[in-house]
Amino acid sequence: MGPDVPLLNDYKQEFFLKRFPQTVLGGPRFKLGYCAPPYIYVNQIILFLIPWVLGGVGTLLYQLGIMKDYYTAALSGGLMFVTALILQMTNLYAKQKTVTVERMQIQNTLTDEDEFEFSSCIGSETVKFIIPGKKYIINTIFHSLLAGVLCGLGTWYLLPNRITLLYSNIGGTVMIFVFGWLTICIGEYSLIINTATETATFQALDTYEITALMRPFYIFVFIAVDLAHRLLVMFLISAGTAIASYFIPSTLGVILFMTGFGFILSLNLSEIGFAFKHTMVSHLASSKSKNMHRGLRIQFGWREFIFYLTVLTFALIEASLLHQFAGFSSFSKGSPQAIASYILIILLIIMWILREIQRVYLFGVFRNPCYPKDVRTVTVFMEKQRRLMKVGVVRRILLTLVSPFAMIAFLALDRSLQNLHSVSVCIGFTRIFRMVWQNTENALMDIVVVSVAQMLVFNPDLWWNRSLDTGIRLLLVGILRDRLLQFVSKLQFAIAILLTSWTEKKQRRKSAATLITLNVVFFPILLTFIAISALLSSPLLPLFTLPVFLIGFPRPVRSWPGPVGTTACVCSDTVYYQQMVPSLAVALQSALAAGSLGLSLPGSHYLCRFQDRLMWILVLEKGFTYCGVNIKGLELQETSCHAAEAHRVDEIFEMAFEHQEHTKILSPNHHFGHILTPCTVLPVRLYSDARNVLSGIIDSHENLKHLKDDFIKVLVWMLVQYCYKKSKTWESPGSANKSNKGSFSENQRKAAVERSRPLREEDSFSVDTIEDWTDDSDIFDLEPSGRMKDRKEPGPLGDIPKVHVSIPGSVETQGQGIPQEMSPEDKLYRAVVLGLPAVDKGKQREALPRVEFSCSYSELLSIPEEWRTAPVPPSKVNEMRQRFPEEWYHFILSQLDFFHLKEKPYNLPEALMKDKALKDLYIHGVLSCCFGLFGLDNTVPAPSHVFRAYTGGIPWSVGLDWLTGKPELFQLALKAFRYTFKLMVDKASLGPIENFKELVNYLEEYENDWYIGLVSDLEWQQAVLKEKPYLFSLGHDPNMGIYTGRVLTLQELLVQVGKLNDEAVRGQWANLSWELLYATNDDEERYSIQAHPVLLRNLTVQAADPPLGYPVYSSELLHLPLF
Repeated sequence: MGPDVPLLNDYKQEFFLKRFPQTVLGGPRFKLGYCAPPYIYVNQIILFLIPWVLGGVGTLLYQLGIMKDYYTAALSGGLMFVTALILQMTNLYAKQKTVTVERMQIQNTLTDEDEFEFSSCIGSETVKFIIPGKKYIINTIFHSLLAGVLCGLGTWYLLPNRITLLYSNIGGTVMIFVFGWLTICIGEYSLIINTATETATFQALDTYEITALMRPFYIFVFIAVDLAHRLLVMFLISAGTAIASYFIPSTLGVILFMTGFGFILSLNLSEIGFAFKHTMVSHLASSKSKNMHRGLRIQFGWREFIFYLTVLTFALIEASLLHQFAGFSSFSKGSPQAIASYILIILLIIMWILREIQRVYLFGVFRNPCYPKDVRTVTVFMEKQRRLMKVGVVRRILLTLVSPFAMIAFLALDRSLQNLHSVSVCIGFTRIFRMVWQNTENALMDIVVVSVAQMLVFNPDLWWNRSLDTGIRLLLVGILRDRLLQFVSKLQFAIAILLTSWTEKKQRRKSAATLITLNVVFFPILLTFIAISALLSSPLLPLFTLPVFLIGFPRPVRSWPGPVGTTACVCSDTVYYQQMVPSLAVALQSALAAGSLGLSLPGSHYLCRFQDRLMWILVLEKGFTYCGVNIKGLELQETSCHAAEAHRVDEIFEMAFEHQEHTKILSPNHHFGHILTPCTVLPVRLYSDARNVLSGIIDSHENLKHLKDDFIKVLVWMLVQYCYKKSKTWESPGSANKSNKGSFSENQRKAAVERSRPLREEDSFSVDTIEDWTDDSDIFDLEPSGRMKDRKEPGPLGDIPKVHVSIPGSVETQGQGIPQEMSPEDKLYRAVVLGLPAVDKGKQREALPRVEFSCSYSELLSIPEEWRTAPVPPSKVNEMRQRFPEEWYHFILSQLDFFHLKEKPYNLPEALMKDKALKDLYIHGVLSCCFGLFGLDNTVPAPSHVFRAYTGGIPWSVGLDWLTGKPELFQLALKAFRYTFKLMVDKASLGPIENFKELVNYLEEYENDWYIGLVSDLEWQQAVLKEKPYLFSLGHDPNMGIYTGRVLTLQELLVQVGKLNDEAVRGQWANLSWELLYATNDDEERYSIQAHPVLLRNLTVQAADPPLGYPVYSSELLHLPLF
């Protein structure tokens, strides 16, 4: 798409132009999009001005000296309350007059497009249009009461005499009076008449009608300032002083209280509570507790309990001893507190160096010369990383144990703790004693800054030293540090948008030059917007991701409502993220503890990349020795926008970790200014995905010629292994007759049926299903058609009633086990069966003669009787006897040990080999499977037939019909054919097989370490979750006409991790929320979702929570221990 993609299409532009004035005015709808009578607009204007009229009554009475100000406020508020109730009752009456019973619905944004027919000025339709009414009765009363309070306070606040006394200016009084009442009218209209759609939308649906309270709340905040600031401060001072002086009268008690609770509140209390609950339940019901599992949780046991108790004890002892015996003295160069400050400064410098030295880039600008170069494999990386791992351990010890105790020593020696008659002391020190454990790195930075300021300014008369205690200084420094970091990140984000709107050709719109010029001219205003946004800790919202910046409304760290990890667009690719997340979490645990991911705080975002997988990591909470994260997985089927941004991510990571161009010391980061900064690589156990073109293998005549012979060998091995495993459940050979039938589970029966025709359902050639025909239908397609994928699969074959299709002149047949829902061409075959005789419905199948074995133990390996009923001519049986691999059959039998038999002859394998009856059974079994998969001819199968046989979608035949009627046998035959195909690929790639022992090794490896099937199989996903070492699948590209093989290999590989600009993500998510929830711009080709290689705009949109974003996987809150 070009850079001038419309920001809003024509329909959405008209919709937005109707909605925006309504938002500005608080609810009145003056632009409807259709013709409406004049009284609709007049009524809305009258209702809009009612609060001003009622407030004007009170104002007039006050100005004339008839009533005092508070009586005036009460009168206006009462009138407004009564008026609001009357308006709501009018709405209820109009609804009851129209219909008897009408269920109140949640307000839907689509109703903005409804057209109404109005009959009169005060008709029911007019009333319902202007006053939609409340959903709940409680809200009717509460909102009316709130409207009265708001009108009363507004009247009191905007009395002209009060404003004149405040500003001493008639012009200012008039301006404030007029615009003040306009503001109150807007708030009142939104509260009691019609709630406007807000730009600050957080929830998609306003279930509890909270949006109506937003504007009155803002008005209350400003009106109540004159009353609240004095009362609130007086209350806090009184309460704080009482608590400090009465409940904790000694300074030592206060220090112990702050130290102890600061430590306890910094722990992961939810996990400790869960561990305690789990322990109690395990004692009460041990059997039930074994099934308790909630993802990756901290194993909180006695070791952790003893560690925390020891740390808490030493912290309390240190704080009490230093406070009691070190004494208090003014801060000087030789004072004990100054000595503690020197130690803290040294610790900060050391920890900062140890953190930066583990990252690939220093400050994100220069490449770290200590970081391993050209890292591609886990083995090489771990060898080169060994020194940095030691650095990480040292830093972890300094951060977890040394720094907190050093900071407690500094705080315990402070003179401010001598007197506890100040609320500021309690607030400031309570906060910092918790930050020491909750956020150690930032607390260390704050204390060092305060210490350096005290060292540089010893003047006791300075405001900093005279009016502020250490706790408040630390509070101010902490706020300044946090807001300054946000300001820098927002400024970097804004500059990136400005520059890339011109430097990136695909982002250069016609308006780019104008917008850049305006931003340069009004750059001070832009800086003011960024500063206010940072001060409010709200996202900087780039409108449509253009260089048009607004101040977004404050949002939580997660940016989205609802529990963590409950929503995701689950698909077949989700399992790959489910498999890798536990291992990735363990790797993240080590990286976060060592500091190789930089300074990680709640709200930090990281992006991980491996092959086609992208993992989005959000830090949600962090405390003493733990961190809570949410991991999302993005889609694997790359669109053009997704691919463009993923390619840029690959370039950034390759430049940082793989290229040999970093021979120079401190070489620069060529992608500095990008929102992604590489951090490190993590060893993670996951699947590598290799896809190969099988041209030259599957279409090789030599390979296909040996395919049938190899299939016979593999099938013989499969049947023997099946019967041998089944024999282990029998106590003696005589019990074999009790269970001749297989023992497959119901799920396996269903899977066998489903596999029997995934491709037969695709071929749209049907007599009865005319609606499935299209002009583009091709009955020879190799791939399933999209319209047939959603068909309901039938149940087991034996449970489906017969289907009778009758065409004049056709021969009606009755097959065994034909499913009711058949493929279209099967229905045609059943309607017109060429060359097959009619079937006598009354004829019963004759019982097979009993097989006489020469060895009594042969019953253990006897195949089920129903597997020997294939309708094959005797000539084919004799032909199979000649092709049957007797030496291979004898070798397989010689490998059986029969350890499960208590009494057995020593020459049992030899006796089984000499039993011709047992051999004939296997000849019949193998012939039956060959008859079902290949037919009766001996031609070399074509590649298309091989593909169909692999997928289980061979066109209907008599042999296949019989085989699919035996789900267990069909399952074994299909599995054997897939093993045979994999064997053919391995022989073509690795060379021929030299002996039977090597062939058995191949087959045993396939059985134990491989899953060979289709990506669409349910068993494929289960194999991924069970971490099967290898998976193989065969595919076909109909566009290019090639066959492909896909191999997944489970191994420990390196995943690249980079840190994202937090404010860039928050800003884009804020725009996404505004654009979809307010402007309703859900166009899939909209400008704000197009690829942006610097901002990663498309990936950022994907990572948002549904329904706005569409990650294919989202984990629950993962608690990572950072010991």
